[in-house]
Amino acid sequence: MSLRPAVLLFAVCVSTAALAQPHEDLRDVMTARAYAMGGAFRALGIGTEAVLGNPAAMAMYPAYRVESTGAWDTRLKEGMLGLSIIDAATSKLAMGIDYHWVSLGRGGARTSAHLSSMGVGFALTPGILIGGVARYLRMSGMGRYANSVTMDTGLLFRLSDSLTAGLSGHNLINTENVELSRYYSGHLGYSSGALTLAGDVRADFETEDKTTMTYSGGLEYLAGMQLPLRMGYMYDGVTRTSKLSGGLGFMSETGSGLDLAYRHELGGLKSRMLALTLRMQMN
Repeated sequence: MSLRPAVLLFAVCVSTAALAQPHEDLRDVMTARAYAMGGAFRALGIGTEAVLGNPAAMAMYPAYRVESTGAWDTRLKEGMLGLSIIDAATSKLAMGIDYHWVSLGRGGARTSAHLSSMGVGFALTPGILIGGVARYLRMSGMGRYANSVTMDTGLLFRLSDSLTAGLSGHNLINTENVELSRYYSGHLGYSSGALTLAGDVRADFETEDKTTMTYSGGLEYLAGMQLPLRMGYMYDGVTRTSKLSGGLGFMSETGSGLDLAYRHELGGLKSRMLALTLRMQMN
């Protein structure tokens, strides 16, 4: 092989690996509601996504919740299935479990990941909540392998009846695995009547040679107290792409229902994500 084709082949491999950003894949596991709101969900504590976000949020509302989510990227041919349960009604110590199967890549390069989480949340005072989650990742596939345990922690503040703020640290146990790189998040949530607003900032100080920031913002309007309408935006500092999202759902008087979401990536790999979540809630 001459030098020029070899250099071109090497450049293609490097650029493909850079676009793939394997450590981003498992950070992108959410419910349809969270996808629709641009990934801004950690301060809200309304759904079972709290197990994957800020675990302190599991203790915000006394309820029993079960959610099942499926998502499929129509362009990248990647998808995931998940089941989450939170019990915040039986006692003051809220407990949650989550399992997701994630399929990444195509053909012979396809990778399967099994992500399992178990955590607790507790209100130290009416205005201060804490939480922690233990997480196990089993992954195998073309060039990607993991058999690791790590943990997240979170702190949440009720600043008023409508406003919450929080901090969370993710993958705090160093597994030396690129799939579980450490990052931190700061987040705000506002909910009053039919309107909910949320914003998240994610900071990664370790994966690259510089600090990488990701910004998310979203809103939800509950029309007729049964039809939630959502939209959101995310700027991903790792992939350097923007993602626009939207969705709607149906909510019964008990909080049960379903959510639909669509997310459109501008640039990068041009991801086109569809997601559906089925929710059951008992107060």
